[in-house]
Amino acid sequence: MTMPDDVLAYNRQLIATFRADGGASLGDRPLLLLTTRGRRSGEPRTSPIMYVRADGRLFVVASNAGAAEDPQWYRNLLADPAVTVELPGETFPARATPLSGEDYERQWARITGQHAFFIEHQQRAGGRRIPIVELHRA
Repeated sequence: MTMPDDVLAYNRQLIATFRADGGASLGDRPLLLLTTRGRRSGEPRTSPIMYVRADGRLFVVASNAGAAEDPQWYRNLLADPAVTVELPGETFPARATPLSGEDYERQWARITGQHAFFIEHQQRAGGRRIPIVELHRA
């Protein structure tokens, strides 16, 4: 996937479209809006993120398209794991929990088996281990 030149402008438009039509225009694209609290500003920050459901659990992957650094939304939820999740047709408060250990390994294998582009992201990320975060309905 090629990233647009102005990612912030692209994300703002995607968020507006998602909220205007409840995600209907996304078709089969599994996208949610994740609102975190800025770790320095304290202001709400909303990011459109692909999600994965498995065994009744909801996950997001902090791949940052393979960048060497974690995405800002991930850094924010580490500072404050209370987040808001917007899915098509529902909005709810949640608690964000990064996976670790065997659970991480199992979910990483499942997610990369379904979405091979995450393997490419991991290769581009160098030594950074791409986090997987579970979103627990609060």
